[in-house]
Amino acid sequence: MKKALTLTVVANMTSNYSEGLGNISSVQKVFKGQHVYAMRSRESLKNAICVQAGLYDDLETSVDGAAQKFVSEKNNAATCRALEGGYMSTEGLTYIRNSSFYLTDAVACDTFVNETRFHNNLYLASNNAKANGLNLQEEGNAKKAGLMPYQYEYDKSMKTYSLTIDLEMIGKDENFNAEADSEEKAERVLNLLNAVKNLSLVVKGNLDNAEPLFIAGGLSDRKTHYFENVVRVKHGALSITEDLKDKLSEDFSCALLKGDNFTNEDQVVKELCPISMKQFFDKLTEQVKSYYGV
Repeated sequence: MKKALTLTVVANMTSNYSEGLGNISSVQKVFKGQHVYAMRSRESLKNAICVQAGLYDDLETSVDGAAQKFVSEKNNAATCRALEGGYMSTEGLTYIRNSSFYLTDAVACDTFVNETRFHNNLYLASNNAKANGLNLQEEGNAKKAGLMPYQYEYDKSMKTYSLTIDLEMIGKDENFNAEADSEEKAERVLNLLNAVKNLSLVVKGNLDNAEPLFIAGGLSDRKTHYFENVVRVKHGALSITEDLKDKLSEDFSCALLKGDNFTNEDQVVKELCPISMKQFFDKLTEQVKSYYGV
């Protein structure tokens, strides 16, 4: 029986930021295969998807040494959507509930090329200087007015990530023997899918359209990122391998956002016969509803 939903996505998105040094921000990176790749961490990606899916609309937090999700007999994963992504509560008895869905890091398809951007807050500082009768050209006044140059690494590139949802675990909380109804379970899954379909990020004040350019997956009897090892992009071209074709033939689908996002778009269309993004997500929606009987 198919009991999981797995997707692997290629999207054009920015990286998130890691440690900063003074006024310099650097993007998060991973080292593999003797090369450095920019990335968006699974934690950052999961948070963005949960927020856009509305799963954090009912989030309550508590502090027990550190901030954590509030959990109680009444406020559990069956009744609170914010707890669907897992929790550890240490207030009183310790309760742990794993997430019912898992993401990989979104790793760039091509190696990292450092593009540094330089900025300053000259307009704000000039406004402050004018209000206080300061001349920014005079020594010491720039600091008084709050003038501050800053710089950061910038990366927006094709990245690949995978999402797998355990359909059997959605809406269940064994810590409190609680379970949501079928309609609530289906809605949670569909909200996650809708967030992936229309993913939008805000990074350093910039709006980032991170919708899928290519996607492969569907309902599966294996709770794993089934397409993680076969969806690859090299130098702007989607790799079309026999293994990818074999996996797709196992009752899975793929979709392509047409618009010359890949240099071999014609070949992708010819050999993989992808459907449109709307068709892909409409099909998944019906499969999820059928699974939960709603």
